[in-house]
Amino acid sequence: KLDEAGINPWTDVLTEKQFRDTFGETKHTFTGVDYVAYYRELIESMGCACEIVFANDCRAILAYTKSVINCDIHTRRRTKRLLTAKGAKVYSLDEILTAPVNGSGYNENYGLLGSNKATEDTIKLFPRDCRPVVDKIQDLILKATGTKVEVMIYGDGAFKDPQGKIWELADPVVSPAYTEGLEGQPNEVKLKYLADNNFAHLSGDALKEAISDYIRHKDADLVGQMVSQGTTPRRLTDLIGSLCDLTSGSGDKGTPIVLVQGYFDNYTK
Repeated sequence: KLDEAGINPWTDVLTEKQFRDTFGETKHTFTGVDYVAYYRELIESMGCACEIVFANDCRAILAYTKSVINCDIHTRRRTKRLLTAKGAKVYSLDEILTAPVNGSGYNENYGLLGSNKATEDTIKLFPRDCRPVVDKIQDLILKATGTKVEVMIYGDGAFKDPQGKIWELADPVVSPAYTEGLEGQPNEVKLKYLADNNFAHLSGDALKEAISDYIRHKDADLVGQMVSQGTTPRRLTDLIGSLCDLTSGSGDKGTPIVLVQGYFDNYTK
């Protein structure tokens, strides 16, 4: 409908009436909630006046107020910089509730970022002080079984839903704490690339052995090499946390612990 209405989403600013006249009632693809109506009702229930404006340029808000709370997550620093440069007084969510208020909870690093609604008048904050927890779990399992496992606490996965076009990662990071073995990113080669290029003349056991030998002797850092393209070289905690989030979720499954086995195995094992 954007194109049909001749709206440029990067430059145009819409009032709530203009939005409704163009798009009508807009319910979330999966939850069925009209969040525009929900937030209006929430604000007005607190006895506050509410004016909703739609814009993708954060600076559009300065036509209405010079005092801003910016609630974006991964672009929050840029938003604050752009608004501050125009003379606005800006607070980001990670600057609110970074210390206790009248005995409340707090998160010194992320404030309100990553918080979730608990009841109608309380929220749960993003976890803090997590490193001692993962280290303790690792130590307990090692003592009980003789096996060293890597441990991480995870929240939202780092992926985008292909149907609803919605990013899952509403937390400031995928993992607030993890053991040392999960630091870094994969350093892998693309098996199909090797089979189609380096060893196109081989097949069967000879091909398998050639690829296995290549893996055993690969460079310690493959960044920039064509042989590693397409191997998803992202942070290990983002990859594994996304896997765990897709497996457990926060619904009926009620899965407090996800055990991932064989993640660091490769073609040679």
